[in-house]
Amino acid sequence: MKVFAGIEGGGTKFNCLFGSSPQDIKKEIVIPTTSPKETLQKVIDFIKKETQSYDLAAIGVGCFGPLDLNPASGTYGYITSTPKEGWQDTNIVGLLKEEFKVPISFDTDVNAALMGEKQWGAGQNLDDIVFLTVGTGIGGGAMSNSKLIHGMLHTEMGHIKVPIHKDDSFEGCCPFHKNCLEGMASGTAIEERWKIKATEIPPDHPAYELEAYYLACGLVNIVCLLSPQRIIMGGGVAKTEGLLEKVRSKTKELLNGYIKTKEIIENLDNYIIHPALGDRAGSLGSLALGFRQTNN
Repeated sequence: MKVFAGIEGGGTKFNCLFGSSPQDIKKEIVIPTTSPKETLQKVIDFIKKETQSYDLAAIGVGCFGPLDLNPASGTYGYITSTPKEGWQDTNIVGLLKEEFKVPISFDTDVNAALMGEKQWGAGQNLDDIVFLTVGTGIGGGAMSNSKLIHGMLHTEMGHIKVPIHKDDSFEGCCPFHKNCLEGMASGTAIEERWKIKATEIPPDHPAYELEAYYLACGLVNIVCLLSPQRIIMGGGVAKTEGLLEKVRSKTKELLNGYIKTKEIIENLDNYIIHPALGDRAGSLGSLALGFRQTNN
């Protein structure tokens, strides 16, 4: 049986898996994100230990970024201009290649989550999917014809511009764009606007009417640009009770009858949805990156 290593690299922790599917996880550990040298050495040690018992077929890495995903680039496999202190210009793939002579699939954390949902979750049997994660920040990944979209870098859906609501005096928290989707609707934006932690705001707070508006603005852009068959929304903010229902309603309202598909008109509850893999979409998605590396 082929066994894969999955690495979900986050700003606070690295989730590492060893297995072949969600039902076959041989080993799983969490490594706090400290310095690149310390963190990645622990990741390498974990994989080496497991390869004593299992035959490693491939490694999948879903990581925070920005990342260089162009295989022809001299810095392919690097974390590039990240705001995460000490992690700028970290050669993730290069370090792993020095230790393991197996295929390595490297992508963004949100693309990994999308791949997990495609392989084992809410994206099964679909070719065109978007995964949007709404937490401290906002990120998005897209799949077209069952292939992840990269282009010159990778998608940055959190930074599409959205119109400021007429009743909102908040200018946005993004240092680059102010009123982009992340600047207006991320957990950070919620906390800066309302002066309270997003996790402490009750579901019936007026914050979520504005939140639904901004997220719907973003989704309208995504629907019109990419025409996905399904939009999966993950992240801590997206889990707020009742928020997804508000987002669906507002998205339909803002589309204003222009998109006349069955998904939008009749089946919105099954079009904009939570990830079937829940909070494990990212870690299982990193495993799926490795799985797909040898199964395409």
